[in-house]
Amino acid sequence: MKLWRRAAGALKDQNSLLAISLSRQTWYRNSDLEAAVVKATNHDESYVDYRNAQRVFTWIRTSPVSLKPLIWALTTRMEKTRNWVVAIKGLMLMHGVFCCKTPAVQRIGRLPFDLSNFTDGHSKPSKMWGFNIFIRSYFSFLDQRSALFYVQQNQTEEPMVQELVKVKNLQYLLDMLLKIKPMADNMKEVLITEAMDCVIIEIYDVYSRICKGIARVLMGIYSAGKLEATMALKILHKAKVQGEDLALYFEFCRNFGVFNALEVPRVTQIPEADIKDLERIINGVPEAKSYKNVNDEDDNKAIVVKEDVAIVEEKGPNSRLKTIITDKWEIFEEDVNITYQGNHETSHFVATSSAENPPNYLPLVPVYQEQEIPDFICF
Repeated sequence: MKLWRRAAGALKDQNSLLAISLSRQTWYRNSDLEAAVVKATNHDESYVDYRNAQRVFTWIRTSPVSLKPLIWALTTRMEKTRNWVVAIKGLMLMHGVFCCKTPAVQRIGRLPFDLSNFTDGHSKPSKMWGFNIFIRSYFSFLDQRSALFYVQQNQTEEPMVQELVKVKNLQYLLDMLLKIKPMADNMKEVLITEAMDCVIIEIYDVYSRICKGIARVLMGIYSAGKLEATMALKILHKAKVQGEDLALYFEFCRNFGVFNALEVPRVTQIPEADIKDLERIINGVPEAKSYKNVNDEDDNKAIVVKEDVAIVEEKGPNSRLKTIITDKWEIFEEDVNITYQGNHETSHFVATSSAENPPNYLPLVPVYQEQEIPDFICF
């Protein structure tokens, strides 16, 4: 039965090639390109014709005007087929076209064909349900990927919001990628393994962008507003969940025999301190953080940062002096007044002037606090 299906599929491919050779070439049809598409999406499930696939990719890179004939040829091929082999090879070819990353490819938008309800028509549904789900999931990812990349070219939000939206969209794509996997026991096919290799490579790329995006967000989030902090907090919570999902997915792929899954990306959990900092920003609660003054040889001193004021104070029991570093400059005309309140004291440093005693101030250069940059390790 399997041999008969392979012979029937080869005959269909030959008929398609013959029809292409007899067709007239127009501005949206390229017979050589159409023939390469048919050969790259042939009915043989035992191998993938990478040679003709590379011919298609070369056309797209060197001649952007070839994109429309390619889309027309691939759409025609996908809309006619009810064979799971042709459908998966067509999706892999479309995936490779996206990886060319030419400006014309980024403007495709939604895919011009629809495999969201694909059903193989050459075998019993009880045997093909796993293949059908695999093709539908793969198509959904490629369709959303193309649509999101098109939308991102026209975004006009603020830089921080735009970065947050971009990371959120990448996390959405990662969720869709993790749904692409063989679920049935009869799916240990060469073609399925080849398609999973393509999916794993895409996961590496998407997850790397997520890591870099989160790192950029955390570097600037402490100067952002409540809205940005709320979005960032949701992204961090999502990243923690996806880190666990990735580990399970790669374990499944290794057991299935996917070659590219042998090297697992290092998934680092988001530090709890970063999450708590974002929660404080959202709730409007300032945090006082203490850092040891490494530039001071006296270990009895420390720097305490409170909002936009840094105070260097003695830690000894009888200490009475403190130095305040701030970007809010004031000059008091009173004498030095040290008021004791229990075990705490407050001090006001006086600056007086007169005709005999002219003021001799140094230039007032505000000392701004350096933002704390949290560590986020990509794989």
